[in-house]
Amino acid sequence: RSESYVTLALLDAANDRDPVVQEQVRKSILTLGNQQPDKVLSMCQDYLLKHPKLVVGHRVVILQTIELVVKSRIDDISYPKIKSVIQLASDEMTKSKEVVPEWQQAASNILVAVGNKYINDIMEEILRKFQPGVLPHFFVVQTLANLSDSNVYGMVPFLNAIMGTMLPMLGMTKQDNMKWVFSSALCHFSESILEYLANLDKAPDPTVRKDTFSSEIYSAYDILFNSWMQSRESKLRLTVAEALGSMSHLMAHDKLEEQLPKLLPTILGLYKKNSEHYIISKSLCQILEASVNMGSRVLETQIDGLLVALHQQVSVSFTRYLSNTFPDRLMVFVLQRLENSNKRNRMGSLAVLRHLINSSTSIMETKRLLILASIRQPLADHSNKVKKRVVQVISAMAHHGYLELEGGDLLVRFIIQHCALPDTYHVQTTEVTNEALRSMCDNTLHLFTTTVGRLTDVLWPMLLCYLTPNQYANATTPLCKSLILLANKKQTAQEPNFIIDFNAQGVNAAFPFRCRGHGAPSLSLLHAISPNIHPKAEPLWENEIPKLVNYFEVIGMQGVAMGIGLCASSHLDGTLEKLEEFGKSDAFRKASGIFGLLKDKNDVDVEKMKSTLILCYGYVALHAPEDKLLTRIDSDILHNISKNFNTKVKQSALFIECFCTFQHIESWLSSGQDHERERAVKTTAELLQFYLDNLRVKNLVTFHNLGALVGRLAPRCTDPNPEVRRAAIDCIYRLMYIQLRYEGFSLDYKDDSVEGLLVVREKLSNPDHSVLYKTCSELTKRLPQQQLSTLLFMLYDGLVDAQSNCSRASSVILNTLLKNRGAGLQDLVPEMLEVLHNRLQVIGEEQVKVAIGQSILILATQHLQTVVNTLVAYPLPYDSWSCEMWIALGADSTLALQIMEMIIEKLNVMVPYVDKKESMLRPGLTKVATSQPLAMTCALREMMLNGQSADAVAYLFPKLFSALLVRLGSSVGVQLPKDLNSNSIISDHICVSLCCVLSVAVEALRILLGRAQLDAVMKPLDQEGAWDKMKDPHQHTTGVTLLSRAMAKHAGPRLPSIVESLCPSLCNIYECQRITVTAFFSELLNHHVVTELMILDMLMNNMMERITDTCGTVRMLAVRGLGNIAVGSPEKVNKYAKELLAAMSSGMEENDDPGKLITLEAMSGMSKILLYLDQKNVHLLVVYIFMKIKPFLENVSENDEIRCASIMLLGNLSKFGSGEPVFKDQIHNVLVSLLLHLSDPNPQVVKACKYAMRICAPVIGSEQISAMFQNHLLEEKGLHHGEFINDLTKYLVRSKSFLYYKNTHRIAECLVMLLQDPDPLVRVKAAEAMGHFH
Repeated sequence: RSESYVTLALLDAANDRDPVVQEQVRKSILTLGNQQPDKVLSMCQDYLLKHPKLVVGHRVVILQTIELVVKSRIDDISYPKIKSVIQLASDEMTKSKEVVPEWQQAASNILVAVGNKYINDIMEEILRKFQPGVLPHFFVVQTLANLSDSNVYGMVPFLNAIMGTMLPMLGMTKQDNMKWVFSSALCHFSESILEYLANLDKAPDPTVRKDTFSSEIYSAYDILFNSWMQSRESKLRLTVAEALGSMSHLMAHDKLEEQLPKLLPTILGLYKKNSEHYIISKSLCQILEASVNMGSRVLETQIDGLLVALHQQVSVSFTRYLSNTFPDRLMVFVLQRLENSNKRNRMGSLAVLRHLINSSTSIMETKRLLILASIRQPLADHSNKVKKRVVQVISAMAHHGYLELEGGDLLVRFIIQHCALPDTYHVQTTEVTNEALRSMCDNTLHLFTTTVGRLTDVLWPMLLCYLTPNQYANATTPLCKSLILLANKKQTAQEPNFIIDFNAQGVNAAFPFRCRGHGAPSLSLLHAISPNIHPKAEPLWENEIPKLVNYFEVIGMQGVAMGIGLCASSHLDGTLEKLEEFGKSDAFRKASGIFGLLKDKNDVDVEKMKSTLILCYGYVALHAPEDKLLTRIDSDILHNISKNFNTKVKQSALFIECFCTFQHIESWLSSGQDHERERAVKTTAELLQFYLDNLRVKNLVTFHNLGALVGRLAPRCTDPNPEVRRAAIDCIYRLMYIQLRYEGFSLDYKDDSVEGLLVVREKLSNPDHSVLYKTCSELTKRLPQQQLSTLLFMLYDGLVDAQSNCSRASSVILNTLLKNRGAGLQDLVPEMLEVLHNRLQVIGEEQVKVAIGQSILILATQHLQTVVNTLVAYPLPYDSWSCEMWIALGADSTLALQIMEMIIEKLNVMVPYVDKKESMLRPGLTKVATSQPLAMTCALREMMLNGQSADAVAYLFPKLFSALLVRLGSSVGVQLPKDLNSNSIISDHICVSLCCVLSVAVEALRILLGRAQLDAVMKPLDQEGAWDKMKDPHQHTTGVTLLSRAMAKHAGPRLPSIVESLCPSLCNIYECQRITVTAFFSELLNHHVVTELMILDMLMNNMMERITDTCGTVRMLAVRGLGNIAVGSPEKVNKYAKELLAAMSSGMEENDDPGKLITLEAMSGMSKILLYLDQKNVHLLVVYIFMKIKPFLENVSENDEIRCASIMLLGNLSKFGSGEPVFKDQIHNVLVSLLLHLSDPNPQVVKACKYAMRICAPVIGSEQISAMFQNHLLEEKGLHHGEFINDLTKYLVRSKSFLYYKNTHRIAECLVMLLQDPDPLVRVKAAEAMGHFH
């Protein structure tokens, strides 16, 4: 009958690989079973008996189906069939002595389902396999346990006898899995007994009592506790613990009391040995409940150990038993634990405290003040997790009257403080965010206002006090909402305290030197925001406030100095010692300049400190005792002043006079006003002349300030003001002679080069800057080597001079100096580069920026390795100024060539990424980019942006292209280091985007092609979106394929060198690099240019080697490349026929191919090469190849692409199989599948079917059918599928080789055939239809 035929087919399909199909098959069998339960159950039984070697998965599905039929139709199944089902399930469950969980559990479930109605029959069968003295099968015990759960009233009467038989077995049990199942069964038995006793009014035997089982339970307890609990297997220990918890309720009271001192510590000890704490806590709660219920006296002796161990579990369930019995000890314990700063301890204590406040109101009444005092410590905890628990406790306290007590206002303040939390920027994934905590506090404040009526007088008007302080600004919204609700409530109730007396509040007056001297900053702020105060305030305050601020500063400095001076009047030695110590402190280490007055950039505070120190020494000299001062003036006071200002002064009066004068001049040297600069420079010239006239040098010494002074004054020689220029020349002239005096030359000595300055001076009305620069540069050569660095850094300061002429002069002198003497400054290179980087940030003059680029080039020429290492180490992402420095290095083609070669060499050997575990919560490793290769890729990008690098790029193009392509591969799926992500938000001047590692390499490669003038290559890449595809890890190989195609079409001559450079990367340990290079090579084989360039053999050999690569993607791309030879060089296909056929066949047999991508490429490649292979190379393999693709045509293909490829391959194969009877039979076998797919929703599949059927038509053996295929299955012509099938059916019916069935059996056979369809949806619908055969 058709029903039997359909049911049998469904049983065959019950183990379908698709879970949706499998589920539908099960539903259909169940539908049939609901109509004819006895018949379907018989067929299921027969099927299992006839297929004793059926795979476990298939067997399980059928057993599960039997269970479903039994559950749904147990009342309609005949008793004889029930008996046979019991026998079948029992045999299936115990057939294998080994435990096969899935199979035996399915059989056990049938017994449990039947046992809900036929418990006596089930027990009769089970107890035959549960005999005294013989260890039963694992699942026999498991079934008894599950039966006790599903049928309590039916099983409990059997349990006394079952446990009597079981007890001797416990001592015989040696294997852990049997111990586990016995323990589990005892747990289930105990719970069933307890449920039975709790519902005696519904029980069939109301005479059953607890003590009926006490003796057996205690005997079992003895073995479980004293023997099995000691097992090393954690799963067994937990199950034993769970059983002991349930069994404790059934033990005799005296026995439980006796065991508690041993039982409780043992259970507590499990917390340390096991990570799964729920079962332990459940068991412990049951034991405590049993102990409390029987009024145990021993429990009190265990309370301390219980509290300590359970506190870590944050399990509040145990407080239910302990808070009512031992309230004082529990409260003291919890409050003591609050003092512990350990986060976990504190969170546990807060959770228990909250539970106690909520659940034990009467007991806690006398302890409210103690709790209020103890909660203060957790308020200061920094962890948001702890704070969250604190908020929960405060909420509980609010509802029980704690906040009205003294100290309650602190808790309200805590809530408001956390309503004002800022947003989270960096937080651990396990921590509570500021946003979450803030939201919780907002809600809590709202609840206080709306639901806790007793807090109204606490919150009003206190909340108003939090509106104005700035630290609570973020809480304004929730505060206002609460105040509005409170005000409306007060006003509606006409409460007298609604009106607030604001005059009672005091106002603080500001004193300038209080609060860490807040007077001057406050005035400065008013100055800055004056337009916001009132338009008329701005001009007034612009004049008055700076005077007040200056007054404050002068008063402050003078006050300090006077205080120090008064100290020196009676404690000179100690005062001088402290001043000297302060002078050596870190505050002065970065100070430099003329006489120690020239300050670092923006280092105003250092200047103030130095001025104050000088003033202090002056007041020390004023107030110190005269008899002591004379011995200290030279050795301590003048010595320390001179050391602080980098000059050796032998004539004290001369030094002090020059110093005091210059103190007032220095700041005007670079003034924006011409007359101020003129006066300052002229005064400096006079000052230097005075110094020179009065200088007496007895011994040869160094003029330490020469470098600083020359560096400061030389740029002024090109000042826009001619008077300033002349005065500056005078300054340089006098400085040179001061140096000559220090070197020992006589007063009347004249130096020709110095005298040449006078000639230059006379021509400064219309100066020749080249002569001036040359003269200044010549003079700088005279500078002692040890002062060179000082001069350089002064010139760096000059680069930002407000006068463009002067900044340019600084740059010219600087570069001349570096060219002439930079070779000896290697140690200073990193510092000089850092200064240049800083100067670039503030320089607006384009000519000076160009000069800085020249400075970097000069340094690189002299110290290439140091410059490259320093710049590579700059933080990523590079800011725009770092990028300018790298671009500058591209300006010299020879130098750029050296740097690029250096970077390429390092990129080829450096580790591109490291595998890191991102989170303990997430499995697997994350690829994180290493910084140096990433930085070098960015550097290459910037250098190539300089048009002057074109020659270097042209020379190194193959190596650069190869290195960047490999770098591209190394970047797929690689994440940025976390510190780089944080750097990227710091500055607005990021030049190189580091949104992902892959983008950096793609951008560098794009710039390389542009610099190499390969516009023809770039155009198709831009049009096809190849750059974005390369950046996308999912489309990366597609992007690389487009790149390879463009190179093959438009840059052919460059390919041999590129291929040669890339070949070593195919053996690299990095899978991602092999994928990228293989994708590139694979596409090259698609183009005839590789044959013309004679690199075909090299590429084919590499692809052959990659066929066995460990990476599936590499193997897939290699197969694709081998197939591409049929397109690129079809004339070479037969040369490689043997290798190509072997590779494609191997690809179709690939096992490690989850997405069938290798299979797809192998079939596509086979189709392509078959078009060009000779008959002699293929005819012996036709049937073999067909058998390889047949599964994909019928029932294995999982996607349209594979289906399409297999159909196309079938068509291409047919020309080699004509005349082969075996091939003809195979075509007949797959014809139905082809016909079905003519209506496939995918047009590509339809197109492939039409092609294959046209090509295969002659093989079918019917001229009419062949003609029909040729006429109707045209590629671009539409097809009316219904009419076509109707006409074809008529031909098939007339054909002697086909049978036509008009009855139901034909439909059943068709459905059975469709049940083998490769499309899961077709199989689902077929199975669904088969469910209606009843």
